[in-house]
Amino acid sequence: MKEQVLAALTTRRSVRSYQKTQVDEQALQDILEAGRYAATGRGLQSPLMIVVQDAEVREQLRRMNAEIMGTPDADPFYGVPTIIIVLADRSVPTCVEDGSLVLGNLMNAAHAVGVDSCWIHRARQEFESEEGKALLNRLGIDGDYIGVGHLILGYREGELPTPKPRKQNYVYRL
Repeated sequence: MKEQVLAALTTRRSVRSYQKTQVDEQALQDILEAGRYAATGRGLQSPLMIVVQDAEVREQLRRMNAEIMGTPDADPFYGVPTIIIVLADRSVPTCVEDGSLVLGNLMNAAHAVGVDSCWIHRARQEFESEEGKALLNRLGIDGDYIGVGHLILGYREGELPTPKPRKQNYVYRL
């Protein structure tokens, strides 16, 4: 088991070319369960995850994210059928760290169950905007949340990207 976990952690790659096939429902449930068990500061579980598979909401997120990126016609989500938005309760001092750990768990779990992923930024700007706040309100999400990131999920088109060599002096020991 140790070897499987370490292999999953060292072979996961961010993928940026996807098939249009929807993510298998059981795989999605397994991925989300891993996110629910991410470590959080003082065990407060400040993050929440929003699974977006609705084409209209996905398009709204694409447009918002692309405008923030400065390329309004781009698709920062690479055409994936599933996006998981990770938000965290702004009142918790470790909210960004908590949400980052959730995203890490989601990425590693996705790889372990044969689903490809990539962390997409600009969620903070999206959900600080009036449009982003209105979207959360429409979804019935109350509270003061910070956007930590999006995880795109799907099945890659082509080969898994080759890893970059690990840099020298990554680890120091005293």
